[in-house]
Amino acid sequence: MQRTLGFLAGAALVVVAFTGCGKGTIIDGNTVAPTPTPVVPHTTSEYTIPTANSGPAGITRGGDGNLWFTENLGNKIGRLDTTATFNEFPIPAAASGPAGIVAGPDGNLWFVESTANNIAKINLNGSIIVEYPIPTASSGSAFLTVGSDGALWFTESTANQIGRITTAGVITEYPITTASSGPTGITSGPDGALWFTESSASKIGRITTAGVVTEYATTTPAAQPVQIVTGADGALWFTESNAIKLGRITTTGVVTNEYALTGAHTGLRGLILGADNNFYFADPTGNAIGQFLTSTSTTTLYPVPTAASSPSLMTLGPDLRIYYTENAGDKLGQFQYF
Repeated sequence: MQRTLGFLAGAALVVVAFTGCGKGTIIDGNTVAPTPTPVVPHTTSEYTIPTANSGPAGITRGGDGNLWFTENLGNKIGRLDTTATFNEFPIPAAASGPAGIVAGPDGNLWFVESTANNIAKINLNGSIIVEYPIPTASSGSAFLTVGSDGALWFTESTANQIGRITTAGVITEYPITTASSGPTGITSGPDGALWFTESSASKIGRITTAGVVTEYATTTPAAQPVQIVTGADGALWFTESNAIKLGRITTTGVVTNEYALTGAHTGLRGLILGADNNFYFADPTGNAIGQFLTSTSTTTLYPVPTAASSPSLMTLGPDLRIYYTENAGDKLGQFQYF
């Protein structure tokens, strides 16, 4: 059964936990450029998270080369190192609903506590977690990214705002012009601005580091854009969860294309640019990882081995393979595509 993720006064607390070890395929810690081979893309390995019903959600590669992820139901931050060993670290706030996570410019991992309404950070050995309350109550925080100004920027879906937090924990919030726009995904663009999706308004938003917001409508009505990333061409690419398309918008705000993701389903989640400059996305309803070839604009879906695992969010590992969370399967998957 597919799970529904809970994301559509902070003082330092020392927490040390080493919870079980899950072993799987060792992860290559040496980042090398992929060499094109006739490999058929597929899930190479799955890693079972020690905590049952953990509900893994966000995932990122830390500055230590390990994979860090949020346990939305388990209320923990997990780490999978290159020897395929898990460590888990309990979050101080009860039932905090951790969602998006990203490696910060200060060396810490920063993550959203969507239910507790906090932005938090954890150091690389997992011994310290610091939580910072978001000023607006019940903001509906979801995802975050590092801005060109060295701060962390995050979406507030319910509050209809974009938030900014410095590495010292100072938060500023900026309202979005369109009411109830439902900001969701966010990324740092090649123009130095932050780009985000407005899922409910079917718009793509842009906010400068000075807080100036501009909005651009998608070509397809009710497209429901969710995730957004920068492509190899310098444009922003985004998933359209309801329209089942991949959209492209230039940094001047022109939506140039919306490509149908043939065979995929509504409810698309993760989106990532692979080291081969093609796009990969998660199709939780179809229980598959999708590949969009930029050279031919064609889509292929590759099944996840564990049934009904609900693949969710993605990151590139130290070996440049794609690692993704299986929200209902309580696993991390490793996807090879080169």
